Amino acid sequence: MEQTTFLENTKKSRLQNATNWQIGEVDPLDLGKPYQPIAKPLSISTDLIAKKELEPLKNQIYRGDSISIMSIWPNGYFDACITDPPYNIAQNRKGLKWSFSSHVTISDDWDRFSKNDYKIFTANWLKEICRITKTNGNIFIFGSYHNIFTIGSIAEQMDLRVINSIIWIKPNAQPNITCRMFTESTEQILWLCNNSNKHAKKWTFNYHHMKELNRNKQMRNFWEIPLTPMRERIHGKHPSQKPIRLMERIILAGTNPKDAIIDCFSGSGSTLLAADRLERNWVGIEQDQTYCQIAYKRLDEERKQRRLFR
Repeated sequence: MEQTTFLENTKKSRLQNATNWQIGEVDPLDLGKPYQPIAKPLSISTDLIAKKELEPLKNQIYRGDSISIMSIWPNGYFDACITDPPYNIAQNRKGLKWSFSSHVTISDDWDRFSKNDYKIFTANWLKEICRITKTNGNIFIFGSYHNIFTIGSIAEQMDLRVINSIIWIKPNAQPNITCRMFTESTEQILWLCNNSNKHAKKWTFNYHHMKELNRNKQMRNFWEIPLTPMRERIHGKHPSQKPIRLMERIILAGTNPKDAIIDCFSGSGSTLLAADRLERNWVGIEQDQTYCQIAYKRLDEERKQRRLFR
């Protein structure tokens, strides 16, 4: 008898053109299971933060400051971190826009730092992530040319092992408004192992899953995946929302079922939704109430559709 492949294990019966969830790298793993509502976003009081050493609730969105909330959680709780921090694109300028498009570059206050403040902020949250993530656990960090070198420099100062830099190319990226440079069509994903260069070992990499997804060829670190489609934005928009397919690929590559994943800048919940589909436990932190609600609605509505679908 031929051995069942990873992709065959993930496929479930599906009525053609009848799915209510976004098609990703593979079919969701929880089809047919009983529906369980997603917990509403939870705010952490200053009293709880002062107590320290509280375990995070699994499959929960927390509203508040990521560094403060992470500070109350125990060492080595999470198996992996996948996060998309502020890029510091806004700085001290207004968002740029096109006359022929509704797209506006990021101009929100949460993405506005001085250069020095951004370095301090990045070092502080990355130190907390390293503390609450298990030794040799994976840390995947999104960035663009605006911030990825700063993050990489801080990771180097912390003596974290760099496994890969993954290039995400966006074939449908927005055009360049200034016409004074090449159209920016990529982002980078810095893959770190939570250990020193000397001692890093046995990090999770599901090589054979990735090879199978890539038609039995070794998967390269150059991923061409379109920008987030409108159907993933029906509950609201986030200016740097990542597509589900991209997040699923990272989760399939660097984590295992039942692993606990932290996204300390969870935004509209793409990491959390991909983790939920692939039966990983997840925890998200987001300071903006609007984005917390978008993430909550996305998670609960899609889980309802996936698990009730027959």
